[in-house]
Formats: sequence, C-alpha cells, structure tokens
Amino acid sequence: MAKMSPSTLRIGYRYRPKRLAPDYDAVVIGSGMGGLTTAALLSDLGWKVCVLEQHYTAGGFTHSYERNGYEWDVGVHYIGEVGAPTRTRKMFDYLSDGALEWAPMDAEYDRFYVGDKVFNAIAGKKEFRDNLVRQFPNETRAIDAYLKLLDRSGDALSAFGMARTMPELVRWLAKPWIAWRQRGAYRRNTWDVLSELTDDRNLIATLCGQWGDMGLPPKRSPFMAHAMIARHYLYGGFYPIGGAWQIAASIIPKIQAAGGEVFTYARVEDIIVENGKVTGVEMQDGHRIECDCVISSAGVDNTFNHLLPAATVERSGYRQHLQNVRPSVAHLGVYIGLQGTAEELGLPRTNFWIYPSNDYDASLDAFLDDASDAFPVVYISFPSAKDPDYENRHPGTSTIEIVAPAPYEWFEKWRDATWGKRGDDYEAFKQALGDRLMEYLYDKLPQICGKVDYFEVSTPLSTNWFGGYQRGELYGLEQSGQRLSQKWLRPKTKIPGLWLTGQDVLTCGVTGAMMAGMITTMSIVGTRKMAPLLNQIYA
Repeated sequence: MAKMSPSTLRIGYRYRPKRLAPDYDAVVIGSGMGGLTTAALLSDLGWKVCVLEQHYTAGGFTHSYERNGYEWDVGVHYIGEVGAPTRTRKMFDYLSDGALEWAPMDAEYDRFYVGDKVFNAIAGKKEFRDNLVRQFPNETRAIDAYLKLLDRSGDALSAFGMARTMPELVRWLAKPWIAWRQRGAYRRNTWDVLSELTDDRNLIATLCGQWGDMGLPPKRSPFMAHAMIARHYLYGGFYPIGGAWQIAASIIPKIQAAGGEVFTYARVEDIIVENGKVTGVEMQDGHRIECDCVISSAGVDNTFNHLLPAATVERSGYRQHLQNVRPSVAHLGVYIGLQGTAEELGLPRTNFWIYPSNDYDASLDAFLDDASDAFPVVYISFPSAKDPDYENRHPGTSTIEIVAPAPYEWFEKWRDATWGKRGDDYEAFKQALGDRLMEYLYDKLPQICGKVDYFEVSTPLSTNWFGGYQRGELYGLEQSGQRLSQKWLRPKTKIPGLWLTGQDVLTCGVTGAMMAGMITTMSIVGTRKMAPLLNQIYA
C-alpha cells in the first residue's frame, strides 16, 4: 500500500467560535443524512440551524474521499426508489432543490455468488419476478406469495414510522391499529417467514442476498427490516452523478439560505443540561453554544453514553433502555485505485455479493468462531463505473470497493492510538486482511491483475475515528426484532429540549436516515406546521 495523503475532498465550513451566529433556533449534532435532512426541513420552516460535524467533511456515511488521484464513497454504494417519482425521490429532489441527479446501474444490479452457483436480481417488479421464475421454475407459487408480502409491507413500514411521531397518549390509543398494520409476517424473523413459503434453500438465499445491507442474516433479522430493503431495490439501483458527496453538497445551501451553517472539525464534548432541560452544547475547545433545541444525529450510544450527564441519563430511564439494544456489525473496507477506465477494464455497474454457502447464518457463526474461516459475505462495488461523471474528474482511472464484516474486538487493542500512527503490527494485520479480500476480487475479475495502482484498508477503528461510532458500527443500532420493538427509540426524548434523528430513530441506511429526519422535524414542529411543507414536497 502506498503512503496515505490527506483527502482533498471536503464539504462544510471549518468551525471557529467567531464564525458562529449569536442565536440559533436549533443545534444539530452530526451531519449524516438524518441530521442534514432535519436541518434542511427546519430551515425551510424559518429556523436558523447550526449543524456541528466532528469530521473534516460533512455528510456522515454519504461523504466521499479523494486520495492519490482516486475517489471513493464510504457508504452510498447504491440507492433504490429514485428512478421514478416515489416518496424517496421527491424527498431527495426537495432537499437538493432538484440539483441531485441519479444514474441507473445495470439492469442486473446485484449478482449473488452463492457457493459454486450464481444468481441475480433484475430491476423492475415484473422483470424481478420473471427472472426469479427462470432461475427457480418450480417455485412460482412461492415467488408470487413473497412478492405479495412485499406489496403489503408498505402498511407495516408506514405504521412503524407514524408510531414514532405520535404523542404518548395518541400512540397508546392507536396501539391496536399499529399492531394490525404490523401483523403476521412482519413481526417474525425472515428465515421463518421464507421457509414457510419454500423449501428451496437457494431461493431463500437469493431473496436474502442483500442481507449485508442491514448486517443481519435471515435467522437473525426481522422480516419487516428485510422487506424494507427488498422493496427499496425492487426497481433497481442508482448512483449520485458526480459522486456520493453530492448529496450533502446539494443540501447544505438550503440550510445556509436560512442563516444557518454546517461546521466541520466541530466536536461536541457535552450536551448541557440545566434544571432538567437542555440549554445548549459545549464544544471540545470549551466554547458553549446556547440553544434550547438540540437534535442529536450522533447515534443513541454516543448521545446517552458519551454526550449527556450520567445523572440525567439515569434519571430519565435511558440507562436501562440501552441494555435492550446493541451496535450493528462492524466492517472492513478496501479502497482500490486502478490505472485504466472502468470501460477499459470491464468493470460492471453491478454489485457483487459473494457467499461461501447458502446457509448465511452458519457461515457467519463459523467466521465469528474462527477468523481464518471464509468471510460470510464479501461485497464488491464499482463506484467509477456507476458514476458517469467520474471520468471527467479523474481521467484514465477507476475505483473499486470491497466491504466485509469484521468484529470490533479484533482491533480493540489499538483503539487509543491515533489514526495513521497505530504501529507496524496494526498495519500488518490490516494488510493481511486486505490481501485476503483482494483474492475474492481477482477471482471474479482476473483482468485487473497488474492494474492496481493503490489500495488501502479501513477497519472499525477508522469508522470510530472519522464517524464517531464507538464500536465501528456500520448501521447504528443492530436492526434486530428486539431493536424494532423499542418504543423509546423515537425523536422526542424524555429530556426537554433534546431530540433524536438518524438511522437509530427509524431504520438503517441513507433513505431510512432521511425519512427519520422528516419524522423528527414533524415531531418538533407538530403535524399542523409540517403539513404545508409535506404537501409541497409530495405534490
């Protein structure tokens, strides 16, 4: 691996106390999708919002970085539901004032290598169904039954989101309605639901081929979370033209237009609580920003375990609540730069998912028991092939990314060391893991052998260092059935003046965090004030 140089791609305004306005209506901690969405919507309602991002660039998992002449995304590998005027697309269009454009991936947007077999997912509901029938001609009835469950899952997902915005009394009165909308399959685990539809383990593996998008294989995941992801990509995958960083870059002007700002290098040390109410935040440099509305997009763990006074957390009951949730999977990332364009090297606009067998849960267990065992899932993405503008920014080059799970415990002994200075043993360990993952790539695309100019490996410690996730978690809280049943995971907290947003509030992923931003805004201002804005967005 070549020596790393600082990323030159940075979005946001570097924090200095003198650059702060004297009065903000709200302070948002974290500039991920949930934080930016909340800030942008409040801005359009006339609020002046200060967004504080501890990283050198804004965007959270939507940011990109550029190094040694190459550019990679860190979390936006593909987005669904933006190829048509869906609610997701309309929200993106509104937040970006139409500046954010999308490029479709190949019709075969996901390819699943399951043991020695290959299956695929094709964009379009009819095309998706017909392709499954071609691959599994004896399973037509099961396939159609599965698609009916996906059709009905919208009701369950809507009820789940609405319950997060309801005042406590209304939510109690609506409990029978919510339970009815989420009845049946949506309250059970994915494996149980699918194994009642079919005995074909390869079909189940194909339907669950995107389990890495939430970090839980079928026997560990709730079917509602599975359905959310499957529905999201049913009409294919899309990529932001100009790179993932365009998402944050297109939203920030809306915040600035209302007098607000998005600051980087702005680490919040504490959320200040006085007389039981939030009164602002204290920065790492000791400066205080007074504000009686603080919105945390920093994740539940950071908010309650690291930013709030321990006594406040204890009194409000959150210490006990936190025992019912756990962090999601941590991961390795391999970022590869190649000489030659995506077209020259034959890089597809298709994601590769590589599995050792069709028993995803057993593969994960074997890997966690023995690190030398095969990775339970290896995901390969080709950002330069997906982005039609990449060649204009970085001519004659291309990029590839590999993502795979890796327990945080493997790296914990280096936790307190500074990024880039963790020692030769850490670098050797990373190199060995990266070499293992590169073999998966060479096996599928042997033509790139000898074309790799640069690669680097990120670990859960990288995610902690740059993203603030304490255990390098990729999706915030684990998307288990127990996590989805937690009634306290909602925007309004028991601490007056403190609100939550981001993927911990609703569901994981960029779109989940964006929709969390919407329900957080609705919870803060009320349905009546939010209604005209929603009508404008979804007109």
